[in-house]
Parts: sequence; C-alpha cells; structure tokens
Amino acid sequence: MPGTRATRLVRSRAELAEARAAMTGRVGLVPTMGALHAGHLANIAQARRRGEHTIVSIFVNPLQFDQAADLARYPRPLAADLELCEQAGVDLVWAPDVDTVYRGGQPEVRVSAGPLADQLEGPNRPGHFDGVLTVVAKLFISIRPELACFGEKDYQQLALIRRLVLDLDLGVEVVGVPIVRDSDGLALSSRNVFLSGAERADALSLSRALAAGQAAAASPESVLAAARAVLDEAGGVDVEYLELRDPLLGPAPRRGPARLLVAARVGSVRLIDNAAIELAP
Repeated sequence: MPGTRATRLVRSRAELAEARAAMTGRVGLVPTMGALHAGHLANIAQARRRGEHTIVSIFVNPLQFDQAADLARYPRPLAADLELCEQAGVDLVWAPDVDTVYRGGQPEVRVSAGPLADQLEGPNRPGHFDGVLTVVAKLFISIRPELACFGEKDYQQLALIRRLVLDLDLGVEVVGVPIVRDSDGLALSSRNVFLSGAERADALSLSRALAAGQAAAASPESVLAAARAVLDEAGGVDVEYLELRDPLLGPAPRRGPARLLVAARVGSVRLIDNAAIELAP
C-alpha cells in the first residue's frame, strides 16, 4: 500500500550504486524534473504495480532548455516532492546535481533524436529531444531499471524514448501511462500554474477539441475538421499545430488506431495535449 515504505534520498552516484545493488526483482524508474503532480503520481503507481522496487529521479536537465530564463524559473520544490514520494511508496529518490550527471561539463557526445525530433514539437523546441534522450540514456545506464514509466501527455517524447531503447538495445520496458486530467478536462502540467483564471478557461478548448475529434472518427478529415472547429471558436488560443498521426507518429492511417495531437499558446503559456483516436473501418 502507498506510504508503507520509507523513501531514501540519494544525491551521489556512489549512494545510488549502493542502493541499487541492494534491490532484487524488477526495478521501475520514473524519470522526472520534480515539481511533482498527480500525473507523476500515476506514473509512480504504474511502476509500483509492475515491479518490486520503484526509483524516482529528480533532475532539472539543462540540455532540455533553450532559454536560460526558463531553466532558472523552473520550480524545484524538493521537500514537497520527497513528501509526495514517501506517500506514494517510492523506495528511492535520486536527485543529483548537474555536475553529478554531466561529470565532464556540457557533454560533447549526445544522443541524436533523429528525424521525428524535427516534427511537431521540434520546430518550436530545437535541440530539446536530443537533450531528453541524452539524459534518459544516462539515467537508464546509471540506474539499470527493468522498466520505466512516462506519461502519454508528452506523446512525442514517449515515442522517441521507445525508439531510443529499440535503436540502442537498452533493454528497458517503456510503459506509457494515460494522461491525468483535472476535473475540468485540462491535462495536468507544471505549466498550468502560470495560467490566469480566464486563460485556463480558454485552455479548456484543447481537451474539448480532442474530444470532438474522437467523436467524429469516420475519417482523418472528419477528425481534423471537428477538432479545428472547436479551436477556431475559442478565444485567446494561438494554435501552433493540430495533427493526426499513427500511434508511432508516422502518417495518419485511413482506419484503425491513430493519435490526435495539438499544441497552442494561451497567453504566455505553451500547452500540449493529445488523444487516442480509433478511425472507423
């Protein structure tokens, strides 16, 4: 049951190696940048269900940020995060500093995320996925988990991590965890705290558009038209992309499983969301 295990915090590689060596059975990893919310807790719950031990990493990865100001303002509530991990039954939290993760300074050798990284989020976040895959590879090598859980809200990231494991033979089971939403439908994100009341109301058009697309799944064209109509009616929403893809983020199929993805700015806040679509046969 959650809360029955004492959570150990380690900061160094030596402490991590010692704690990991003492673990037997399947180890599940939940990589995070901290500022934990219910979405992260769903990932932790999934990891606990699938393994005997659960490790959470908390590391604000500088390689994922192209703006120094965004990196500086990213929330770092470590004490609150540790309390949530304790309540969730996490065995171990690894919270290294930058020098511990990148021991030689800025790494000269990095993972290239490949052509998918140039699509969807790519044009708006150059180099972001290279930074994500580089740190995820380092976490997998350092922690040696049998499985790792990632939220489906960052669906492109999830697809790229699966490709990373496949292409580099990392031997980690990558588990996608369904999106956690607030009661009003807004997908949980650490960025939501920056929305004003009026902006939050506008932001709800993203989840409404996805629901409209799901309800109009006769064809790819009908999905996109229904979703676009909702977004066009919304005030204060600057849509960056609305795309239908296959589950691996290749071209949209004519029938069967697909994924509808949207990104938009609401005020100064950039939001992403997505939903599974089952196109009619």
